[in-house]
Amino acid sequence: MARTQSWVKAARLRTLPLALSSIAMGGFVAGIESSFRLTPVIFAGITTLLLQILSNFANDYGDSKSGIDNINRVGPTRTVQSGEITKSEMKIAVLIFSGLSLISGLLLVFFAAQISLTGKIILLLLGLGAIVAAIKYTVGKRPYGYIGLGDLFVFIFFGLVAVIGTYFLATNSFNWTVLLPAISMGMFSSGVLNLNNMRDIANDRFSGKRTLVVSLGYSKSLFYHAMLMLVPFILLSWFAFEKKPELPSFAFLLLLPLFLKDLINIFKSEGNASLDPYLKKLALKTLLLTVIFGLTINL
Repeated sequence: MARTQSWVKAARLRTLPLALSSIAMGGFVAGIESSFRLTPVIFAGITTLLLQILSNFANDYGDSKSGIDNINRVGPTRTVQSGEITKSEMKIAVLIFSGLSLISGLLLVFFAAQISLTGKIILLLLGLGAIVAAIKYTVGKRPYGYIGLGDLFVFIFFGLVAVIGTYFLATNSFNWTVLLPAISMGMFSSGVLNLNNMRDIANDRFSGKRTLVVSLGYSKSLFYHAMLMLVPFILLSWFAFEKKPELPSFAFLLLLPLFLKDLINIFKSEGNASLDPYLKKLALKTLLLTVIFGLTINL
């Protein structure tokens, strides 16, 4: 039982709602179109969950190997760091989930989606890129998460690729307005990473992990976080106005006070461990916002 609990812990279940939010958003905005197909959205969700778990396993392995995960870490103790799972076991798990992600992606692109061969090839390349990005965030000689590029990759893969890709798979089309929810989800996802890095700023700086937070400093990172939380409400309002300018379509704005409350508390917090609960809160509230937004624009 302890071993099972260790693998569940390593999978970091609290990160999964955020990963699903981007796919759900892509599915909801695709649902407006007459050409919408649900099957690719379901397969995209499965593939994304596998990629997220892969990323979490690789992060656990990479941060332990590099020494970033150590006794000074503020957040939850990682399984490789604590010895619950060995490095060799985690390395095997990374390889297994890389394979599962690839298989799921192939099924999605070549069987679930009805798109052109060119579209299949492009999406397959993006999928391979997502697998590499999930691993290279903390693994390798020069992990991009250690040189301040984590926010950019999260924005691209959890925002642009996830939302636009799901929309394209479900409709075999593209509309410029999809950029608005795609950017929004990228910003919310980057917000979770930013909170994580704000929490870990002291240890990251000491260990030589140069995240964007380390480069900006804690104070500037707070205002960066505020931008990540507030701009999406403007972009989603713009999308609703373009697609369905009716009052129910703006119901998601009722969640703005909840985001503002957390934002104010984050500004008042002393940092470090006090920021940890807000990661889960932001992930769940992003999923809730996605569901409310998606359901109302499809009424």
